[in-house]
Amino acid sequence: MDRMSATPLRVGDWRVEPDLGQIRRNNETVRLETRTMRLLVCLAERAGEVVSLDQLLSDVWSGVVVTPDSVYQAIKSLRRTLGDDSKQPTYIATVPKLGYRLIAPVRVATDEGAAFALGSTATDAAVASTAGAARKKTGRRLLAWGLACVAAVAVSGMVAYRHGAAIGRSVPPKSVAVLPFLDLTTQEMTEEYFADGMTEELINKLAKNPALRVPAPTASFFYKGKQVPLATIGQALGVTYLLDGSVRKSELTMRISARLVRAEDGYVLWSETYDRPGGDRLKVQDEIAGAVSASLSNSIR
Repeated sequence: MDRMSATPLRVGDWRVEPDLGQIRRNNETVRLETRTMRLLVCLAERAGEVVSLDQLLSDVWSGVVVTPDSVYQAIKSLRRTLGDDSKQPTYIATVPKLGYRLIAPVRVATDEGAAFALGSTATDAAVASTAGAARKKTGRRLLAWGLACVAAVAVSGMVAYRHGAAIGRSVPPKSVAVLPFLDLTTQEMTEEYFADGMTEELINKLAKNPALRVPAPTASFFYKGKQVPLATIGQALGVTYLLDGSVRKSELTMRISARLVRAEDGYVLWSETYDRPGGDRLKVQDEIAGAVSASLSNSIR
């Protein structure tokens, strides 16, 4: 969300308020998870255009390694929130093999309740004025964000120091950090605790292998929810490989996807998906962590 990060929009029947992280229709107000809002704004900025899968991954999941399935699930969740039907869409249309297109009318909403259609030559000046005012209002916010980034870099440097991974120091070839698994079940992230437990269980399993160097959970969870380049994470944690993944629940089945990535260039070396009954969750965590640990031990030589 760049150009319209603070500009209220009208998308179909909904008033979209990115700055507040919510959408409103009549007396109904719905809170959106940050990435879901980013997805909606990304499509709204290109209303009427086909937005490719690669473009969405680049704009919405920038700096985060996820599978295309993450986009499918996010679109599905957004459609459900908007009250849209994928078979007879009025908001988001699927363009087979190409991407997605926002087909609902999109307008910039003013404080007075008037709206200007995006792309209309008769209202370009009004839209520019509204967007300019929004940018001025968010100036202080952007400054604060910049300072926060500087602080994050400083903290990352401290993490690198603690783990002996200062720039210029060699990285052990048999080393892997487990990044926090993503909860892709719903926008409310109802399985987040399970995803965190999956992450810790994997760290514990891999750490038992004397041939592997594995950073502690506190080091890995430092990067939860942060958009940091993989190479930077690998450098900071002093590892050659990164293991990440996701958790999804469909009725009574838990699906856990895991992937081994080379931190230096983001190249995927190994990936696997596991489907298990969601009854005994601790057993599921233990079983899949064991399977992933065994596969990684064979992959990292």
